[in-house]
Amino acid sequence: MIRKPAVAGYFYPQDPRTLIDQIQKFLKEEKKEGPLEKAIALISPHAGYMYSGKVAAAGFARVNVPSKLFILSPNHTGEGAVAAINQSGRWMTPLGEAKVDEELARAFRERSPLIEEDSLAHATEHSLEVQIPFVQSLNKDFSFVPLTVQHLSFEECESLGEALAQTISEVGDEILIIASSDMNHYESQEVTMKKDQVAIDGLLHLDPEELYREVHRHRVTMCGIIPTTIALIAAKKLGAKKAELIRHATSGDMTGDYTSVVGYASFVIS
Repeated sequence: MIRKPAVAGYFYPQDPRTLIDQIQKFLKEEKKEGPLEKAIALISPHAGYMYSGKVAAAGFARVNVPSKLFILSPNHTGEGAVAAINQSGRWMTPLGEAKVDEELARAFRERSPLIEEDSLAHATEHSLEVQIPFVQSLNKDFSFVPLTVQHLSFEECESLGEALAQTISEVGDEILIIASSDMNHYESQEVTMKKDQVAIDGLLHLDPEELYREVHRHRVTMCGIIPTTIALIAAKKLGAKKAELIRHATSGDMTGDYTSVVGYASFVIS
């Protein structure tokens, strides 16, 4: 299976040189002094790079990107399986190919009856794709497992999070979980900041049940609530002790229009 880029030239530059220059510029601006953090999970936004690229870079600039990753994303299209994985193949971006880790994917799928091999769910989904060029710019030699999920109950999130933690524990290698999510959508800056804080609090409390419950109760339109909940459950099972908000912004900060914005945030969980 070769998954060709669906949003190159739209969400991020199609020209390889332009793309790597943009990412490196973002990363250079966000680089912190001191060693990179050995993180369990990274929560990263997925809008067009002109809107959320700096917020994404702030998270990526803080963590060591190992040679094995899980990348979890929401399913915006509603197509394909409820929990869709690729067990083999390559994902292409303008920066080259990213290989699916077949052994890791198989081990994960065997631990959960919810997971299905499915390419349709991934075919035009942007939220996973836009994470890959950031990874490629930081580690040229990596393999990953893609998982795209539709809406699930909290119990189903628990099941997948536990399966993910078990898979990572048994492998023994350093593996980073990346969960792709934007925050509240298309409300005013004032409303979005308040609603985003609901999700931020759940993450900072390392409480996946609070995160899931309060995002739904307050109608926070956080599109990646399911992959983020799964990642947080897995991270806690793997011994996470803290979550740090690295950067929070909205599309209004980039466009100057605060009447209808989308929120973006990056978190490091370790």
